[in-house]
Amino acid sequence: MRLLDSRNAVVLRCLPDVLSCAPALSGAQPTESEHLPVEVLKISPTSPEHEAIEYAAGFLKRGEVVAVPTDTFYGLSVDPFNLSSIEAVFRAKGRPETKALPILVNSVEQAISMVRDVPDVFLKLAHEFWPGALTLVVTATSRLPLKVTGNTGRVALRWANSPVITALIESAEGPITGTSANLSGFPSCSNAHQIVQQLGDRIPLILDAGDTGGSQASTIVRIDGEQWSVVREGKIPDADIHKVLEN
Repeated sequence: MRLLDSRNAVVLRCLPDVLSCAPALSGAQPTESEHLPVEVLKISPTSPEHEAIEYAAGFLKRGEVVAVPTDTFYGLSVDPFNLSSIEAVFRAKGRPETKALPILVNSVEQAISMVRDVPDVFLKLAHEFWPGALTLVVTATSRLPLKVTGNTGRVALRWANSPVITALIESAEGPITGTSANLSGFPSCSNAHQIVQQLGDRIPLILDAGDTGGSQASTIVRIDGEQWSVVREGKIPDADIHKVLEN
């Protein structure tokens, strides 16, 4: 595994089964045991370096999968309008294609562009809790590939409270997927080392912003017209959702 620090361009060589790293000597070559396809690029979680963001956006534009830090856990990002990229995420996770891939946005307006009919409930919750740990499941617009919805025609949208995600979406010039960066059925990952253990031979790049401190996933609310239900209580309590919508 190669560990790159975008802040000082130091290249580190790391064994895949240890946490500690040492600067690589000039001209030194890693042993065979050090070779993994994944590249780990360190990035500031609060002030993400422009070069690192541009580098990761290049992967997305080429249709490749990038592991990214959010305000809950790390996610796997691709261009949701690229069918081959969507398939790559399903392969990396071992996820059934009947399950939709959540999409991350960087504004309410960007989210609205992917919703067929925008319910008032959606707008109330988005304006109250975004950016933050709330995922809203609504009917998708026809411009969104059916594959990314798991062939359900519904899309899960979230605006994460993450400077890295906001900058990456801007650089990639569009929304990105945000499904959890883990093998299907395995625990979600809150740091790069955990991702390497699960997906180190399945994805090309991890943006390493340190541990997210994630202990809870986002809360998920399903919206059908003006009807709604909390289908997963996460970081935002169920009571907070009810308080906004019932007052």
